[in-house]
Amino acid sequence: MSDEITFFHSPQTRSTGTFTLLEELGAPYKMHQINMKAGENRQPAYLAINPMGKLPALLHRGGLVTEQIACFLYLADLFPAAGLAPALDSPLRGPYLRWMAFYAGCFEPAVVDRAMKRPEAAVPMSPYGSFDAVLATLTAQLRATPYLLGDTISAADILWAGGLGWTVGFKIVPELPEIMDYLGRITSRPAFVKVREQDAEMAAAHVAAAA
Repeated sequence: MSDEITFFHSPQTRSTGTFTLLEELGAPYKMHQINMKAGENRQPAYLAINPMGKLPALLHRGGLVTEQIACFLYLADLFPAAGLAPALDSPLRGPYLRWMAFYAGCFEPAVVDRAMKRPEAAVPMSPYGSFDAVLATLTAQLRATPYLLGDTISAADILWAGGLGWTVGFKIVPELPEIMDYLGRITSRPAFVKVREQDAEMAAAHVAAAA
């Protein structure tokens, strides 16, 4: 059984974060591009992999991993030598998992509701409470430490930098100094620069192919 990771990717989507993490980890992978502009993610071939039609997805050692956070957790633990995931017995493991879950369970629902101009659900029913509370929780941490876990970068920062990049770009999240400093610190890393350039090339090719 091959140890190579098969990575299903569509440029400039949530799978860009997983692409960046793979590069940060120096992981061996084979990319399988899915042209969402042409609707390939809704075709039977890809729906057989992920019935949600979402990216990213990973195939590794006969197992399937979908959902952005699951991909991040799986990959960062798979390559411990890269140092992007605290060990199971590390005191930072709990905070690391907290920021991963907070991204998926609070940040993304909050920013999607804000982007769609949907009213927030009543607090007892809301998965995130309020947009302002989510933003305040995040920015308090960014003012306190250079990275989410303190002085050391982790896969959580790769995840959050990607999410903040697009939400700031679409004016959903404000350009607060602590957010912009954080983005500058992380998105200037070689893996981010490489992926940004390759994603732009792939996106242009996908648009042309779908025309």
